[in-house]
Amino acid sequence: MLVSTKGRYALRVLIDMAEHQSENYVPLKEIAQRQDISEKYLESIVKALVKGGILTGLRGKGGGYRLSRPPEQFTVGAILRMTEGSLAPVSCLEGVSSPCERMSACRTLAMWQGLDRLIQEYLEQYTIADLMQTEQPGDFYVI
Repeated sequence: MLVSTKGRYALRVLIDMAEHQSENYVPLKEIAQRQDISEKYLESIVKALVKGGILTGLRGKGGGYRLSRPPEQFTVGAILRMTEGSLAPVSCLEGVSSPCERMSACRTLAMWQGLDRLIQEYLEQYTIADLMQTEQPGDFYVI
């Protein structure tokens, strides 16, 4: 599993919007400037997030985008599945219509299913609100 720039930028956009949320809509141009991401590229990402119900948009003066729900209600797993599609570590777990013909005799299937389960569970632990936190747990030593 390799997360593309689309998935990574979607998370950055949502964190940015959550940090700058108010009753007003946030213009895409402002997000693009703060995140140093092409506005044109952000348009395609935001379009997918609007279609998925993560963002709401308003055209015209005072327009832009905002989160449709509080940041605590959006998991990283859900956002990445929306922008990336499958997060499966191998193609046979992607849920395609024609399963692998070797699946019934595959000696590695259980291992891949376990890894897939770990990935899903791990990404579901984090929300956009969690990613907004600047303090990360752990010991930090300065030498």
